[in-house]
Amino acid sequence: MNEIGHFIDGKRVAGTSGRTSNVFNPATGEVQATVALASDAEILAAVQSAKAAQPKWAATNPQRRARVFFKFVELLNKNMDELAVLLSSEHGKTVEDSKGDIIRGLEVCEFVCGIPHLAKGEFTEGAGPAIDMYSIRQPVGIGAGITPFNFPAMIPMWMFAPAIACGNAFILKPSERDPSLPIRLAELMIEAGLPAGILNVINGDKSAVDGLLTNPDIGAVSFVGSTPIARYVYGTAAMNGKRAQCFGGAKNHMIIMPDADLDQAVNALMGAGYGSAGERCMAVSVAVPVGEETANRLVEKLIPQIEALKIGPYTDDKADMGPLVTKEAQTRVKGLIDSGVEQGAKLLVDGRDFKLQGYEDGYFVGGCLFDHVTPDMDIYKQEIFGPVLSVVRAQNYEEALDLPMKHEYGNGVAIFTRDGDAARDFASRINIGMIGINVPIPVPLAYHSFGGWKASSFGDLNQHGTDSIKFWTKTKTITARWPSGIKSGAEFVMPTMK
Repeated sequence: MNEIGHFIDGKRVAGTSGRTSNVFNPATGEVQATVALASDAEILAAVQSAKAAQPKWAATNPQRRARVFFKFVELLNKNMDELAVLLSSEHGKTVEDSKGDIIRGLEVCEFVCGIPHLAKGEFTEGAGPAIDMYSIRQPVGIGAGITPFNFPAMIPMWMFAPAIACGNAFILKPSERDPSLPIRLAELMIEAGLPAGILNVINGDKSAVDGLLTNPDIGAVSFVGSTPIARYVYGTAAMNGKRAQCFGGAKNHMIIMPDADLDQAVNALMGAGYGSAGERCMAVSVAVPVGEETANRLVEKLIPQIEALKIGPYTDDKADMGPLVTKEAQTRVKGLIDSGVEQGAKLLVDGRDFKLQGYEDGYFVGGCLFDHVTPDMDIYKQEIFGPVLSVVRAQNYEEALDLPMKHEYGNGVAIFTRDGDAARDFASRINIGMIGINVPIPVPLAYHSFGGWKASSFGDLNQHGTDSIKFWTKTKTITARWPSGIKSGAEFVMPTMK
């Protein structure tokens, strides 16, 4: 059986802790590999490797750092098919979906190829009498990233690409559920010319996370996962003197106005609600039709499309979605569906008993549709992370707007309408971080920043875009005056530019 270790100092290394976790094939339920769980000694080895390599990398001029990412992008494209199959084999999502995962990470790598421009500071000549003032951006030193199972390519690249481009070394702790792809990415970074020690990959569980959060040599931490753990990581990092950006759960609403193109809205809900079996932090899990007629027509159009979903293993290139990632995930999603029925929602399409011939032990859940969901129900309050769409009927625009406004999560939201005034008002008033206008999954492109509000995000700076350059660097401001501009004698008053 394949044993997955770590990637330290530019090469794969076997685990030495004696602790392992199983990696499953989600379509069959079979164990296909084991992954080592790092010991304190292995975390220390990764930190020491990063610490030794980082000063020389930081001193490497930015255009040479950019060349590594130009080559890395080339290698990602060259190896796309291999990488997508490797990702799908452990996650369960379709191969085409895995390619999308990789490409959205690749786009951030393309963005940081502009690091010579992105990391420039500022300069003011003549800020005072014979005084020039300028700022420079310098790396924080060693960064760490703790990433979730649902995007094992995209989110690691969202973190390590800007961090490394800025001159930092980086230690990645990916999910132990699908650990192979992150190590393969590290190998390709070495092939692209990255020095050994600048990108290390440590597999592990909570003890590995705590080891990174408490290590004094790590200056910044990025996290994506559930809100309870995001709070824990943010608080622990702060108590240990680190800057942190931590992204948590979501409950993304899509409001459908009476004037919306309903066929377009239904297609958007199908892709955003059931793509990747709903295991996306930006998945639309709540549809909010405005008015009873809109709601009735929407549900009527949704039911046959959900019933027609093609569900299969990643090896089926005709599948719309695959299984959930683990047995535990399957059990949790089914439990939340049960709670929705018990609490009075109408389950119009029931996918709990879905079975696929030849894959009876796989972690599949069929597409589900609830109607007449209310805000007090668990299926509305909690992030389900499964192929479950809830319809919450609103009588008017203000009632529809109020739903995402009052929800504890504030990751993404969308409105479908032809009315420019309604769209503009919605975008202005809503207290959510990412807004889609006739766009169901409004994940910004790499040169804008990704991040939610409320309990979906902890920290002041978002991922990728210019925020990422600010997060992975520290600003140093220099005030300079040369001897010809210095008056004789001591000055005892507070200096001003008067």
